[in-house]
Amino acid sequence: MTHQVYSFEPPERFVAGTVGEPGDRTFFLQARGGGRVVSVALEKVQVSLLAEKLEELLVEANKRFGVSLPDAPVIAVHDNEPLDTPVDEEFRVGTLGLAFDVDTSTVVIEAIEAGEAEVEIELGDDDPAVDEEDDDEDEDDEPDDDLDRLRVRLTPEATRAFIDRARRVVAAGRPPCPLCGQPLDPAGHLCPRHNGYHR
Repeated sequence: MTHQVYSFEPPERFVAGTVGEPGDRTFFLQARGGGRVVSVALEKVQVSLLAEKLEELLVEANKRFGVSLPDAPVIAVHDNEPLDTPVDEEFRVGTLGLAFDVDTSTVVIEAIEAGEAEVEIELGDDDPAVDEEDDDEDEDDEPDDDLDRLRVRLTPEATRAFIDRARRVVAAGRPPCPLCGQPLDPAGHLCPRHNGYHR
C-alpha cells in the first residue's frame, strides 16, 4: 500500500489547535496551503514536547550557524483563530522528526503516522541541527516508509509563532488543583490530599 506525503514547503498557515472542551480535547497539527488543509491528530504531550524541542533547535541553529533568532511574537500578531473547518483527521501521529536546513535557514518538521501497535515521541537525534542532505539520507533507511506523513518547512519567525501558539493551546486546558496538581474539572475532583473529598 502506498503512503501519502502531505508536503507544505512553506505552508500559508501551520498551527497546533484543539477540538472539544477542556478535559475532553483532541489535539491537532494543521497545515494549510495551495488550496489544501491537512489535519493530523496527536497527544497533548507531543504538542508540548514539539514546542520545547523547536525552541532548542532554534537556539542550537543560532549557536552553530549564526542564524538570527526572532523575538517572541508581538501580542497583536498572535494567531488565535480556530482550526480551519472541517477538521478531518488524516492520521494519528506516532513520531515527530525535526531538522534544520542550513542552506535555506528553515526548520523542517515531519509528523509520521503511528504504526499499528505503538505511539512514540521521537524528536530528532541528539544532534538537532542537520542539513537537508543528511535528512534525505536518513529517509532511505527508515523502516516506516509505508506510513503517511505531514512535512512542513518553516522560517525561524514562523517557527517562533508556532511555538508561541502551541504553548498557549497546551496551557488553555483545565487548571491544576493547588494541592495535588491533578486537573480540576468544572465540578471539582476527588482530591487525594483531602482524603477523597470533593474539592
